[in-house]
Amino acid sequence: MTGLLCRRCQEHPPQTHMLFIDAFLQNNRLDHVTQVMGYHPTYLDTFLRTQNFILRGDGPLPYDYRHFIAIMAAGRHQCSYLINLQKQEFLLQGGDQTWLKGLSKIPQKLRDLYEINKILAHRPWLINKTHIEKLTKGKDSWSLAEVVHAIVLLAHFHSLASFVFGCGVNEELDQEGGHLPGGVVPPLSSSPRSIPTPVRDREDPWGRASPVPASPVEQEVGVDQLMLRMKNLSERSEEFTQEEKTKRFEHVENQSVELSPGLEPLTQLKADIGQFVDDPTFLYQDFARRGEVSDIPTFRVQDYSWDDHGYSLVNRLYNDVGNLLDEKFKTAYNLTYYTMGGRKDVDTSRFRRAIWNYIQCMFGIRHDDYDYGEVNQLLERSLKAFIKSACCYPERVTKKDYDRVLREFKHSEKVHVNLMVLEARMQAELLYALRAVMRYMT
Repeated sequence: MTGLLCRRCQEHPPQTHMLFIDAFLQNNRLDHVTQVMGYHPTYLDTFLRTQNFILRGDGPLPYDYRHFIAIMAAGRHQCSYLINLQKQEFLLQGGDQTWLKGLSKIPQKLRDLYEINKILAHRPWLINKTHIEKLTKGKDSWSLAEVVHAIVLLAHFHSLASFVFGCGVNEELDQEGGHLPGGVVPPLSSSPRSIPTPVRDREDPWGRASPVPASPVEQEVGVDQLMLRMKNLSERSEEFTQEEKTKRFEHVENQSVELSPGLEPLTQLKADIGQFVDDPTFLYQDFARRGEVSDIPTFRVQDYSWDDHGYSLVNRLYNDVGNLLDEKFKTAYNLTYYTMGGRKDVDTSRFRRAIWNYIQCMFGIRHDDYDYGEVNQLLERSLKAFIKSACCYPERVTKKDYDRVLREFKHSEKVHVNLMVLEARMQAELLYALRAVMRYMT
């Protein structure tokens, strides 16, 4: 393990070395997710502190519950990588081995959480105060503090599955599929063109292609052209009315529907995953469905935001976690080295904001002060398709999808995009869930 630690450190910024040592001491391993995040040490630091707190720090839920909730969350996206890691942690915390035989063997209290797990993972806009009320009433009732702790764990591991699949993270060496002929499997290749095929592609029981077929006529927008567009947008003085901004949001929302033509549920689950999954046919559906008027209104950040509402509520019910989550969101959103595909002194803020707001748009969340016209200016179709797959059905992301996007970008920059997928998605889930908790309380 130490040799692996040293070899990986050579590929990362110097400040990553101490974080790797801390992670190794905390977990008795340096897992592949940590190594991939090591390209961005500022983010890795806040990620590790947050994950350690929700799994091992002070909180209302017992430790075995925490790790089993993580398994339930990872199961929704068939993420064997996270399921296997959390199984080991569950047993280390003295968890009851019979629970690992499947959902039929767990306490009723945990079973009752499954509905929220399913909804948050795929259609968070459906969660309402009734779901919270059901958990807090009856024989196996949850306290509100326990509910909030569980929600944070679910959102964390749903979103982490997006990162694992989006980056093609390989299984650990002590997990099935972690060894291949020819020696050790690196967590990721240092070259995007040779990123190792994720384990699920080598053993794909469905033999399915990627969700969005490659378009032979699509020309990728190069970095220079992208920089020019960002410069033009920053110099533009035109102001749009709120009505026009709403129309532009709806246009982007409707375009997103076209990126996932008729996907069928992946119902043939491997046995070691299927035992942790109920109702595998319940999947993401586009918030805006073509030709339909939704009963559920768009979630306006101006009415319920993380900064003004979610942060204080989560901190009140689950001590200090709000501070950690807030730092993690801000770090991912603001992270920049002022570089883009080898160019220096680049202001990437518009590009980053377009990615963040596009992710939340797919979950029906609108930022009233943002011109969604910028999304189409700055994110080409292949990138939007990749982001949608990584957010909404990460288990279908393939090596081809990864290779096809941002071809001029460095590997570390692609990892950064996946960090934003993780955080913007997690924040979207928490906004819906915490709003439901607030409505239940009032």
